[in-house]
Amino acid sequence: MLIATWNVNSIRTRLSQIIDWINEKNPDILCLQETKVMDDSFPIEPFERLGYSVEIYGQKSYNGVAIISKIKAENTKKGFYGCINFDQNIEMFLDQKRIISADINGIKFINVYVPNGSSLESGKFEYKINWLSCLASFLDEQEQKGELICLMGDFNIAPSNLDIHDPKKYEGGIMASEIERNALNNVLKGRLIDTFRIFEKDTGHWSWWDYRNNAYELNKGWRIDHIYISNELSSKLKSCVIDSSPRANLRPSDHAPVMINLDLDNINEEFF
Repeated sequence: MLIATWNVNSIRTRLSQIIDWINEKNPDILCLQETKVMDDSFPIEPFERLGYSVEIYGQKSYNGVAIISKIKAENTKKGFYGCINFDQNIEMFLDQKRIISADINGIKFINVYVPNGSSLESGKFEYKINWLSCLASFLDEQEQKGELICLMGDFNIAPSNLDIHDPKKYEGGIMASEIERNALNNVLKGRLIDTFRIFEKDTGHWSWWDYRNNAYELNKGWRIDHIYISNELSSKLKSCVIDSSPRANLRPSDHAPVMINLDLDNINEEFF
């Protein structure tokens, strides 16, 4: 099963590029971030014509997430709804559509667009850390239910200095601070593995390049788009690849798709 995540930076602006990419790669599941469109304006039909079902959670001009799948999603949840540990504090997260989850083929797929945080001195940074804390509690609940998890999306965090083209320049700054990395580790808690690092141990691999200063042409990027899976699924993982080719398109997203291949043919017999 080919599973992908892609921050498309506007579904309507990038629609033809996404459809072309789907026709080329034929993913079974594609999670999108920054769709930037209300649900009633999301272009569902082009995906349905290709045989996909679509689950969406969006808002006008900002944020927005979607799960596009050949297998019909079940138990879809939008936002942190149902997270009992945070029901009393959930109001602060309702206005930003950043997380959608669903059950597909025996796995809980969780698609996230983590807040950027702006700067460590910004109020948006506190929001980011609080949001990640809520995500950690959400994952705790899934773990308590015995769920197999695939967590993916734009995390706006480079997990280590290997994931930044110039780590000394950005040391301690936004997306590279120890506070953010610790918050991400609190989400993962050792129960989820970074699929990319199973196959690639070195630096020089990026999923995001700033639009400014010819960052893509100079290959000055960051790896901030990730796919994490439950440790129990590690034996099923066949590959993880960043496909940087769409970043060379005319009017591209500033992010590239990340893909994993999971062998799930016998998952129900093995885990359930």
